[in-house]
Amino acid sequence: MNPRDHICLALDVFEFDEAKKLVEATSEYIGYFKVGMSFFDKVKSISDMIHANGGKVFLDMKFHDIPNTVSNAAKTATRLGVDIFNIHAIGGTEMMRRTLDSTKEEADNIGGEPPDIYAVTVLTSIDKITLDAELKVRMGLNNYVVYLAGLAKEAGLKGVVCSGHEVKAIKKACGKDFKLIVPGIRPKWMSETDDQKRVFTPERAIKDGADILVVGRPIIMAESHQEAAKRLFHEIDTTF
Repeated sequence: MNPRDHICLALDVFEFDEAKKLVEATSEYIGYFKVGMSFFDKVKSISDMIHANGGKVFLDMKFHDIPNTVSNAAKTATRLGVDIFNIHAIGGTEMMRRTLDSTKEEADNIGGEPPDIYAVTVLTSIDKITLDAELKVRMGLNNYVVYLAGLAKEAGLKGVVCSGHEVKAIKKACGKDFKLIVPGIRPKWMSETDDQKRVFTPERAIKDGADILVVGRPIIMAESHQEAAKRLFHEIDTTF
């Protein structure tokens, strides 16, 4: 396995030139680049730039609305040529199914490949206390995440976005072919966790069954983006 195919750099910056600098410096070691809401007005141009550097685009807009609205957004994402995009599993099975159908339909219309769709389960900034006390979901964090993953699988999606803490349980419930994107990854050489409450090391996440690891600050904040990406690449490489 090539570690590059398992690493996604979150482009959590605000300027196109800054994102371009990050992609150019790290694309030798990183296969996916996450484009979030800070670039909602530049998705096409930043996607073209990522593809020109040999990377793949993970559009992280977390679509969540009525089925018709989300399925229309999916058509736009397909036309933009992104490789992955995500939607919220709490939008329900119908929303997820209709989004998948619209993506395939639009890909056929333009003669391209449909992007993979992943459902967001519970954000890694949410812990058990927040889920119970604020959101009033009291079936337990782990059980709730596995339940939402099951809905995403039933709807036919590629996989889900989840914390590393739920990887084993989801793989057990949904099977090894159901893919998992895991944010909140912090290498051993970075102890800071900031606003992420449920973090995981790359080694542990991969061993538990994670398929794509999302890393942001450990590379963005590094003095050398390239050296940090290379270090993460080799850390994952020794895990396989």
